[in-house]
Amino acid sequence: MAAEDDGSPAQTPRPPHPRVLCDTARLPSPDGGARAGALWKLAEPGRQLDANVVRLPAEGRVGTHTEPDLDVLLLVLDGEALLVGTDGESPLRAGVLTWLPHGSTRAVVAGPDGVTYLTVHRRRPGMRIRPPGDADRLRPGGA
Repeated sequence: MAAEDDGSPAQTPRPPHPRVLCDTARLPSPDGGARAGALWKLAEPGRQLDANVVRLPAEGRVGTHTEPDLDVLLLVLDGEALLVGTDGESPLRAGVLTWLPHGSTRAVVAGPDGVTYLTVHRRRPGMRIRPPGDADRLRPGGA
């Protein structure tokens, strides 16, 4: 059965509006008992980006890996870390914004007081079927 046109105007979706999502200055600080891991994640429906505020404890580490698909921006909010890449180490401190291009190999090692940073990247594409050899390059030490 088809719906009858009752003459009322069709509902149009509302346009999205900018809004404040997080005050990073109000997130738990390391001396205030901040836990390690993601302190905040962008979770808005219909978004084109992913973003996270991550806390690594003192000497904590994001192991060496290669991101094959996505460029990532990393902004240090608090503390210090070392960015370890195939071309050496780069010190990171609060306020430093770093580009991690897709295909680059990197690790992050937190300093003696830990580090809190924001990452932003395009929303990860859905699962894809890849040729069998592609799985090897996703493993540590892969091609």
